[in-house]
Amino acid sequence: MAVVSMKNLLESGVHFGHTTRRWNPKMNEYIYTSRNGIHIIDLQKSVKKIESAYEKLKQIVMDGGNILFVGTKKQAVEVVKEEAERCQEFYVNQRWLGGTLTNFKTINKRIKRLHDLYAKEENGTFDVLPKKEIILLKKEREKLEKFLYGIKDMKKLPKALFIIDPRKERNAIAEAKILNIPVFGIVDTNCDPDLVDYVIPANDDAIRAVKLVVSVMANAVCEGKNLPTVEFKSVPKDDKRKPRPENSRYDDRKKPRPANARFDDRKKYKPENAPKFDDNKDERKTVIKEVKEPVIKEVKEPVAKEVKEPVVKEVKEPVAKKVKEPVIKEVKEPVAKEVKEPVAKEAKEPVAKEAKEPVAKEVKEPVAKKVKEPVAKEVKEPVAKEVKEPVAKEVKEPVAKKVKEPVAKEAKEAIAKEVKEPVVKKTKATKPAVDKEEVSKPKE
Repeated sequence: MAVVSMKNLLESGVHFGHTTRRWNPKMNEYIYTSRNGIHIIDLQKSVKKIESAYEKLKQIVMDGGNILFVGTKKQAVEVVKEEAERCQEFYVNQRWLGGTLTNFKTINKRIKRLHDLYAKEENGTFDVLPKKEIILLKKEREKLEKFLYGIKDMKKLPKALFIIDPRKERNAIAEAKILNIPVFGIVDTNCDPDLVDYVIPANDDAIRAVKLVVSVMANAVCEGKNLPTVEFKSVPKDDKRKPRPENSRYDDRKKPRPANARFDDRKKYKPENAPKFDDNKDERKTVIKEVKEPVIKEVKEPVAKEVKEPVVKEVKEPVAKKVKEPVIKEVKEPVAKEVKEPVAKEAKEPVAKEAKEPVAKEVKEPVAKKVKEPVAKEVKEPVAKEVKEPVAKEVKEPVAKKVKEPVAKEAKEAIAKEVKEPVVKKTKATKPAVDKEEVSKPKE
């Protein structure tokens, strides 16, 4: 007989995997198909793997070994605790402390400390200590209980490890591999099956699926220890919802109730005393139609006119303001850009030509006069000084040389003639014998 039926697995949702984009290709052999972007696990292979893991776990327990259940994800915390306590085995349902297996000596010291705190509380030591110290010791005890309560009675290393979700419990698997401890585990489509020695392909996110698989493994431990096991029964759909009792409080609501029943003598309404309507439903419907239509027409039109106008005014104006401004801004900017550029180009060129010429003439002449005179004065004087001096020097020297020489000769000759003639006459009269050389020399 199978350990668990295919029907139980289906009802618990064991066959649902992760989305197709989050899958691990190593799990391809355990995937049956995909539907709506979700992988479907092959339950025939799941059943075979559960049976082989069941037999192996039972054999380990029969040989005197202990099992450590590990499940720290939210969906598995309560399930792991319940099933481990049922089969009297150890469990870790909070954070996995690094070195729980590989550094068991240190973990064992903390377990002893937890037992010491229990002993102090039982012996009455807490009654003698001051209040503050008692509070600190209780805090320490709660912290140790949180992480070590499931393994507080574990004196030696376990012979097997059962985990839920290898991705979440990779530290526990790594420590088990170092110590050659076999690992049983629920492996979903996004996990690596090579990390686990005994793979159970199943959904590790649904609480019902996790509970079913963990309880099957707990049954294997119970069977190895000769403890009572749990049977799994599928619940038929018809029996899931309990039928409503006949004399329930909801039966009275079906009976008719008069319009002013709650005001009659301020007594509680009793459905037994309620009047019964014997009128035919069809007649009542026809009468209601005949009366309703003209009344509605008479009332609707004037009421609608009176109500609509003020309401529309009150609503339109603020709504229009709120809507207009952002819409205008959004529309104006791109439209203005698209329209302005080509229009500006077309308009600018002919307008500029027509306007430039007369404007330039009118502006240039007075501006030029005003600008030229002060500019000319400012420019001319320093420029003239800079130019005159070197030019004058360059011109004067060669001109002076050319002019001086002939002028000097002519002047000398004229002076000589003027001087010679009277001198000669005088000398001749006074001194007849005078040297020619002396006469020729002019007086300075």
